[in-house]
Amino acid sequence: MAEKERYTDADLEEFKELIHHKLNEAKTDLEGLKNSLSHKDDHGTEDTSPSFKMMEDGSETLSREEMSQLAARQEKFITHLENALTRIENKTYGVCRVTGKLIPKERLRAVPHATLSIEAKQAMN
Repeated sequence: MAEKERYTDADLEEFKELIHHKLNEAKTDLEGLKNSLSHKDDHGTEDTSPSFKMMEDGSETLSREEMSQLAARQEKFITHLENALTRIENKTYGVCRVTGKLIPKERLRAVPHATLSIEAKQAMN
């Protein structure tokens, strides 16, 4: 069986739907993280002891940093998904950028923004 150079339009449509679904979820999650970050200060500890307030402030800073990192990671994921949609439009989606071969559908279903086959990814490590 000869290697085909790209996925069919029907395959691309299936991946497009999957990516749109993941994109909507990711944007909802990002919105939730941003809302949590902006409302984090609403839960004050004015009526508690000063030492407890200091401990609380320390843990809030950490969780706030973690939320910021999660938000940044989510934004990066959204960008990767949007780039995958562009590759679908260009009909280059699902082609390994190193080997030029098709990335297996199972991998794309698990990681829809993948641009490398497993072989290429392992060769880089």
